[in-house]
Amino acid sequence: MRKRSFYILSVLTSVLGAPAMANWQYPGTYVRDGWYEDDGARFVISARGGAAFGMASIKNEAGAIANEYFLAPDGTPVSATYYYSCVEQGGCDDYEYAGYGDLNKLPATKDFESFSFVAGASIGWTIPDRPQWRIEAGYDHITKSEYNSSPMFEGDLALEGGAVANVVIQAQSSTVNSKISSDVYSVMAFYDFFDGLQKPTRTFIPYVGFGGGYADTKTILNLSDPYGDLSSQVELQQYGTVDDYGVVQFYKSERNTANVAALLAAGFSYGINENMFMDFGARLMYIPKVKWELTNETGTRHREWFSAENLIYANVMLGIRFEF
Repeated sequence: MRKRSFYILSVLTSVLGAPAMANWQYPGTYVRDGWYEDDGARFVISARGGAAFGMASIKNEAGAIANEYFLAPDGTPVSATYYYSCVEQGGCDDYEYAGYGDLNKLPATKDFESFSFVAGASIGWTIPDRPQWRIEAGYDHITKSEYNSSPMFEGDLALEGGAVANVVIQAQSSTVNSKISSDVYSVMAFYDFFDGLQKPTRTFIPYVGFGGGYADTKTILNLSDPYGDLSSQVELQQYGTVDDYGVVQFYKSERNTANVAALLAAGFSYGINENMFMDFGARLMYIPKVKWELTNETGTRHREWFSAENLIYANVMLGIRFEF
């Protein structure tokens, strides 16, 4: 019985020891007498984090919003909401009707520029017999950054149909406090600049990369109407509640925009040993368009308000990469 137990134990020890003897972390083929030929293929896993800077052009997407304006004796334009409220209080009798203006024609006051943080991870494989090339599937989360503007839209607005013909006024419309965050799922190809089948250690190895993927971007919009340009619009009143002064208090609105993404990368890695590499790099992520919109209380009605076009995130990240 003891001999049989010893035999079984010996067999199990041999089986369990086989993976270690197989040198699994260096895929390749055995060639006679146990000599091993390494083809350079490796399993790759990495994690990274750093800072992100986002920039984009902001476009007015509010649609047609015809609003009435009145001119004070000194020529200052005021919205219809302000004027009628003033009349109810017994003033503004000497104001002159100016006419209608379409707020959709006003440009955004400023473009989107903001700092945030980014973190990500990837898994992949170096190509057999071409270990300079590695293919990675990655995920990056860009944390919330803000886009705030007061007013949101501003500029010279030509009025039509009023008692004062061809009047051009400096119009202001709405104030926004908003946030944006993005999740980017990508597939990228990298080229590491080194010779041979195995990356050198204690050496800086530059690399470049490119790829594409899918971006899920979440926007949060808090809209207010301090200038009264929007509150007289019956259509917009469904996206908030009207207070005692006739001003719409808009609901907080959220939207997710799904889009394609394009990525470029460059940097260098430093081999601590043949399996572990420190990675310092920069990535550009391009997202064609992201939208902010108004929603009603139940989330069943939506109206686009503005968008960020040609959104670019410039990320600088420090990471660690393992290759087995």
